[in-house]
Amino acid sequence: MKLSVVIVNYNVKYFLEQCLHSVQSACLGLEAEVFVVDNNSVDGSIRMVKEKFPDVYLIENKENTGFSKANNQAIRKSKGEYVLLLNPDTIVEDDTLRKVVQFMDEHPEAGGLGVKMLDGKGKFLPESKRGLPSPSVAFFKIFGFSSLFPKSRIFGKYHLGFLDKEKTHEIDVLAGAFMLLRKSVLQEIGLLDESFFMYGEDVDLSYRITKAGYKNYYYPGTRIIHYKGESTKKSSVNYVFMFYSAMIVFANKHFSKENARTYSMMINFAIYLRAFISLAIRFISRILLPLADAMVIFAGIYFITGYWEHNFIFPDGGHYPTAFLQIAVPVYILIWLLCVYLSSGYDKPIRLLRTFQGMLVGTIIILLLYSLLNEHYRFSRALIILGAIWGTAIMLGMRFLLHLTNLSGYRLNTDKNKRFIIVGEKEESERVSDLLQQTGMNPAFIGLVSYHHHRNNTNGFIGHLGQIKEIITIHKIDEVIFCAKDVPAQVIIDKMSELKGDLVDYKIAPPESLSIIGSNSINTSGDLYVIDINAITKRSNRRNKRMLDLAVGVALLGFYPVAMFLVKKPFGLFHNIFAVLLSLKSWVGYTNLTEPEIQRLPETKKGVLNPLDAFKNQNIPEETNNRLNLLYARDYKLTNDLNIILKGFRELGRW
Repeated sequence: MKLSVVIVNYNVKYFLEQCLHSVQSACLGLEAEVFVVDNNSVDGSIRMVKEKFPDVYLIENKENTGFSKANNQAIRKSKGEYVLLLNPDTIVEDDTLRKVVQFMDEHPEAGGLGVKMLDGKGKFLPESKRGLPSPSVAFFKIFGFSSLFPKSRIFGKYHLGFLDKEKTHEIDVLAGAFMLLRKSVLQEIGLLDESFFMYGEDVDLSYRITKAGYKNYYYPGTRIIHYKGESTKKSSVNYVFMFYSAMIVFANKHFSKENARTYSMMINFAIYLRAFISLAIRFISRILLPLADAMVIFAGIYFITGYWEHNFIFPDGGHYPTAFLQIAVPVYILIWLLCVYLSSGYDKPIRLLRTFQGMLVGTIIILLLYSLLNEHYRFSRALIILGAIWGTAIMLGMRFLLHLTNLSGYRLNTDKNKRFIIVGEKEESERVSDLLQQTGMNPAFIGLVSYHHHRNNTNGFIGHLGQIKEIITIHKIDEVIFCAKDVPAQVIIDKMSELKGDLVDYKIAPPESLSIIGSNSINTSGDLYVIDINAITKRSNRRNKRMLDLAVGVALLGFYPVAMFLVKKPFGLFHNIFAVLLSLKSWVGYTNLTEPEIQRLPETKKGVLNPLDAFKNQNIPEETNNRLNLLYARDYKLTNDLNIILKGFRELGRW
């Protein structure tokens, strides 16, 4: 056996599927075996591998054992002369495996090898080649000198930016996304150190290879796509702690005590500094817009009040009670902002209609509460209306100005329908076109581009791959989707590198898959187009569903003396009210799930009622019954829950 490919997977089913398709093609003509070690995924990854890749050796862990331990499980079972550790969010070229094996055969001094990695837009990833993170290198990296001077031989050692990325070089550290290792060297130096749960194990293993007298190489003779950040969210505070903590483990293991102590102090300082900055930025970004809204609304009402009382209410002198501005107005503003929040007015991208809806609902609530107050506390209905008009106008205006500044996160949702081209042959292109239209993208244009050059393109094609630049320009294309079944990975990467994502974004559609995968930035997760069954897990829907649960729970608790006579199991209702209020249950959830559905559907709390309760006294065919959960998750709306609660009211005591 020449090669063993090891892929550790954790909840990235669609990326794993695409990766395995590319590995399958790259293994043709090569004596190779493929292992997938699944670290207790709950997204249906295991089922997908069993159904679509029966020849893959699948190891099913019952817990997340970490990257190192999972790789070691497969390495111990592997039979190959070489072992390739490969991330699931990668795509290899058709000849990648043959080329890297040949290179290792020709360089017996090589213990490990990495390749040229590109992101999802065809841009070079600097972590393709890295230096050893010594204290000085780590210092320059942590405090930004390596980013300021990437090609400096002093400051740029972390990513070895001074080395030509188009030439083969000896390097210190291999990237964990693609590590080709000589099995005999692993047997000599040991496998991955399992004290590294995630991150750092590639640095440790690379260092042990060079300490044993072997060389690590960066080889740009082949390329892979790496959807950087898909397996973990690299902007999270958790990532900062895990990554830098792994560096401390490495330092304690390999550096002298004095250097390790200095290194650990510096790393710990960096951890807390980065974590504090990350949390501060996240808090400020979330509170900044609501705080600005509150301040400008209050300022506007302050001046409106002065003008109103001077010219209309107290022309001969006098003022509203101080409680109006000190208590009533802040309460009004709190109600308005809360309603805007619940209307998803603060979700991104910003939707002006949601802001308007929130202000309208908030104004109605304020006026209703105002009518119930004692006359002594009814200051002015007119000022409430004028304040609402001012607040709505200024909030919409602020959002439009923020949109014009192009600040990240403050762009308006213009609902622009994207324009796509799909590159492939007739049958697969049409399948992907149908899939795209089912994802809820509502494309403005879908053009089919043939992979091969045909003499005429009257068979539904608007051109061929050789004309892609002209097609993009003429048809004002936003995204290009390549059909992996028809277009080789090498050609896809060639085109992505050629255009470098300056004109369009890219996606890749694996054969027979329900997914279309791509990435718009090396700093963000890959974007995924898939038939959407996740409406129920959207932030706004989760929030609204929880608010409905609380509102119904409080209402039922207040009217329990009446409700207990209307439901079948009054004691069960009492139990369910507190279960829902404590977030242990929801009033509406799925029907009884089969094992495949558990793996496929988004996770929600157990429901007292389910979609079947909306069809009481009706005989639902089994086929329709099986689809109800899917439809409930995919097309979730708050009104669906209300409808089910009303129709299944007598069953609210169900245990």
